[in-house]
Amino acid sequence: MRKVVFAINCTADGYCGHTDMNPDDEVGEYFTSLLREMSLIIFGRTTYQLMVPYWPDIARNPSESEEDRAFARVFDSLDKVVFSTTLQQVEGNKTRLVRGNVAEEVLALKQQPGKDISIGSLSIASQLSDRGLIDEYRFVVYPVLAGKGPRLFETVKLQERLRLDFVGSKTFQSGVVALQYRKHTVE
Repeated sequence: MRKVVFAINCTADGYCGHTDMNPDDEVGEYFTSLLREMSLIIFGRTTYQLMVPYWPDIARNPSESEEDRAFARVFDSLDKVVFSTTLQQVEGNKTRLVRGNVAEEVLALKQQPGKDISIGSLSIASQLSDRGLIDEYRFVVYPVLAGKGPRLFETVKLQERLRLDFVGSKTFQSGVVALQYRKHTVE
């Protein structure tokens, strides 16, 4: 069965807005490598509109850095599912718009063949976490205190505490730390 993986950049005080973080090449390589393990990314409308057409355009722009273009090419190659009740259409032949129940759709997608599934949206991650449907969490923590911005579980409150098992960490030269956790399983 495919794993559902949520990976997010966040500040040391837990905010996930992209304006307060500056990923360097080493962090970019980390996310590129992570995306290579995926065959599908799930978005909400807001994050989708931040990522597309931005990354597909980077993939085709020879004046961008090789690191950004490498990430963009992997991103652009993946299938995408966008959950939205307001979008009328999405870009690209590898992108599908879904208006249905997020949890039901993800349960069905986990059963299909393919590489793992990436969650690229705070609101979707919050909903799936509440239902216990995220198998792995990757928090990439920047040595920054932002004091503002979006957070995980801002719109959805967990019904009960979710225990995670530590898998590993990686510290980058910039002081950024990537933390990897797996959903706790009772044995």
